[in-house]
Amino acid sequence: MSTLDIILFTAAVVAVIAFGIWKGTSGTSQGSGASGYFLAGRGLTWWLVGFSLIAANISTEQFVGMSGQAADWLGMAIASYEWMAAITLVVVAFVFLPKLLRCGIYTVPEFLEHRFGPFSRTIMAVATMVILVGVPTASVIYSGAKVITVFFQGTTVLGLDLGNITVASWIIGLCAAVYVYVGGLKACAWTDLIWGAALIVGGGVVLYLAMKELGQVPAIDLIGTKVATSNATVDQISSAGAWERFSLLNAGPAVEGANGVGGKLHMVRPLSDSAIPWSALIVGLWIPNFFYWGLNQYIMQRTLASKSLAEGQLGIVFAAFLKLLIPFVVVIPGILAFNLYSNDLRNEGAKKNEVVIAEFSSGAAKVFPFTQNFAALNPELCSKLVAHNSAQVGLTAELGAAPTAEALFKANDAAVAAAPAKGVAVGQRLIGYDYDAVFPTLLRRLLKPGVTWFVLAALFGAVVSSLASMLNSASTIFTMDIFAKLKKGTPDATLVRVGRISMLVFVGIACGIAPFLGRPEFGGIFTFIQEFQGFISPGVLAVFLFGFLVSKAPRYLGWLGIVINAALYGTLKVALPSVAFLDRMAICFGVVLAVLAVLTLINPLKEPVKLPVNHEIALESSPAAKLFGWVVVALTLVLYVIFW
Repeated sequence: MSTLDIILFTAAVVAVIAFGIWKGTSGTSQGSGASGYFLAGRGLTWWLVGFSLIAANISTEQFVGMSGQAADWLGMAIASYEWMAAITLVVVAFVFLPKLLRCGIYTVPEFLEHRFGPFSRTIMAVATMVILVGVPTASVIYSGAKVITVFFQGTTVLGLDLGNITVASWIIGLCAAVYVYVGGLKACAWTDLIWGAALIVGGGVVLYLAMKELGQVPAIDLIGTKVATSNATVDQISSAGAWERFSLLNAGPAVEGANGVGGKLHMVRPLSDSAIPWSALIVGLWIPNFFYWGLNQYIMQRTLASKSLAEGQLGIVFAAFLKLLIPFVVVIPGILAFNLYSNDLRNEGAKKNEVVIAEFSSGAAKVFPFTQNFAALNPELCSKLVAHNSAQVGLTAELGAAPTAEALFKANDAAVAAAPAKGVAVGQRLIGYDYDAVFPTLLRRLLKPGVTWFVLAALFGAVVSSLASMLNSASTIFTMDIFAKLKKGTPDATLVRVGRISMLVFVGIACGIAPFLGRPEFGGIFTFIQEFQGFISPGVLAVFLFGFLVSKAPRYLGWLGIVINAALYGTLKVALPSVAFLDRMAICFGVVLAVLAVLTLINPLKEPVKLPVNHEIALESSPAAKLFGWVVVALTLVLYVIFW
């Protein structure tokens, strides 16, 4: 990175943060009031809502986690999170938002108090706050820090090693904390506008450069990265253009297995797939989508701050359209990264493995799991690992003279599975490739002087925007759903002060957790986030649907549904670890719905619950948003047909 790029990068970040603080502290909507600080005075226009939703959502969580999953075996299938989100957002705009805005709430848990009682509100608030700070907030910090450490390896500024994950985590955390502390949600929204637009442009630049590079690399260097189901030859690749090369290398049926086994250009994966089986597209994937976009505080806080229902609906549908673009700047570059730089990813994985291999070599009384890709790259070492691990648990591994990577993986998996019952400790998983390094590697290898600063600033801004949104939302939940309920009648100025202090505490906790998320046992940052969201999202979605649709559902169902889901999801995760987490979500959602339905039939309320109505906001729906929403749905279906 050139000196000029460093100067321009720093200037861009400082300028945008300063702009956000200026906008956040100016105008009549801010002041010292709770509405001004937590909801921007309910004055956000549709374009601010739309860009803010995207900037709050798209971060290095996607650029690191999602692109990493795309580079691994999932390929285009991971884009379902984005394209299903587009349809979900349209539904949220016309089903969820009118009901929530009508109540005039500050937080999503507040709705539960109006419908089910204060205890339900508290249960959701505590669960949401813990998950929000410990999982997505920490994950965003880690993924952003991962970009910094890979890109600035060996760079020291003011005595700080930017290649150190802990240092990078605190830099990101403090940058976000600054403008959230001063300007609240309004500052977040205005910086989101800039970062959201820059992010899409920057991602487009990376896609263009990666495609250009793919078209120039000698075919002989690419052929080794093609999937097993591709019949492409060196001659075919040599004579093909960039997009055709991309298709030739990654085409073929989607087959279950390690990276390289099946094609990566399909939205529909086999039923046995551990991450996104086709069954998840029918039920499971809708659950986290509706929870995230319709009931997730750090997302919905933007729409709750809309100046009217029509503005909120237009903003949400605009965000839905932008979601259709995201896989082209996140998922496809991730697949390209493996084609272009698989050796780099292997080297990054080897760095993570060094400590584990040293522990194994010392004769540690543990079993050591490894991925199938690691077995393919290190067959001799894996044969020794299988022998060691099998001996630790009293099993005999019969592998033959030249076992395949799949055979090594399955034999070792059996030994690892037997370890807990034998009282044998399980070590860290050995990996073939570091998929969290996919996007940072693209940046480091592709970006040239004069461009680097812009793309890196856009990514850094996306991290800071998402983090700021999460911190603002977590502090809002603590202040309005917990503190204000315990200290009734607290003045607005005190609530704002409590919100600021709690935000600082939360950023400290998240920065403390973040450096540990690179450990292989977390399974990649994207999987980590989705897995833990399962403890809350199916139950909350079921409870809210009942709250929206069944006016005589008993009030105790609000907290009961959330508790049942957490217990059931945890049980399934331990008892049936082989079931894809999206399928576990579907099971939990179905069970909770069934329980709520039965209890409602047995013990309905005598009178339907009447929800409050906020008369200070215009609640007329937007015909333009509805028309544009249908266009978004149609475009989504076309994309699914293309990448079926």
